[in-house]
Amino acid sequence: MAARLRALRPPRPRASAPATAEATARFLDALGLPPEVRASPELAGTPRRVAEAWLEDLVDGYRAEPAEVLADAMPSAGRALVTLTGIDFHSVCPHHLLPSRGVAHVAYLPGGRVVGFGQLVRLVDCLAHRLVLAEDLAQSVADALVEHLGARGAGCVLDAEHLCLTVRGERRARARAHAEGFAGALARSGVARRSFAQAIARAAGPRPAGAGRAARRGRARGAGTRAR
Repeated sequence: MAARLRALRPPRPRASAPATAEATARFLDALGLPPEVRASPELAGTPRRVAEAWLEDLVDGYRAEPAEVLADAMPSAGRALVTLTGIDFHSVCPHHLLPSRGVAHVAYLPGGRVVGFGQLVRLVDCLAHRLVLAEDLAQSVADALVEHLGARGAGCVLDAEHLCLTVRGERRARARAHAEGFAGALARSGVARRSFAQAIARAAGPRPAGAGRAARRGRARGAGTRAR
């Protein structure tokens, strides 16, 4: 099945570690670093290491397709919501080529087939290890489960630190971005989404005493500010 899917995939340019390393060396030259810094032994192997990091860890998601990751599904009569929370992930912002890292939470309503939890992790990696915006990543995970697994509905919620926000621009070191995507029944059913949200909350553990009251006060203040 996976071989047939690869045969149907349109060709794309082949990644080149030597070309990536050469481009990295030119990038270092273009930074206008002090000569003693550019010639330092610490930078001697940097182009090779950067090429390896990008091709093996940051954009390796392009090597696979969601359909391949979800190909070995198992028949199931189950209809209840399946959730997997706390999936560590990293990705790269296409605007500044800076990484983000955080956790993903995934849920789906089976439509006759299920996959192992490891395949859900690999699906997140496949779609996250690319140049992709957080909101597009969340939606693509949900869409893949509906399209390639036949799920009746699916959702993905991301909570992550984005270096394009924390180390540049506004430089808000503690800011975290939240993105979510839903497809099928989870896009239509508030009940299913609430069940998903409850699973995420349970995984996060109990909130400190008074957190709910503080959050309600914060929402009330925010609403007043928006009204003005």
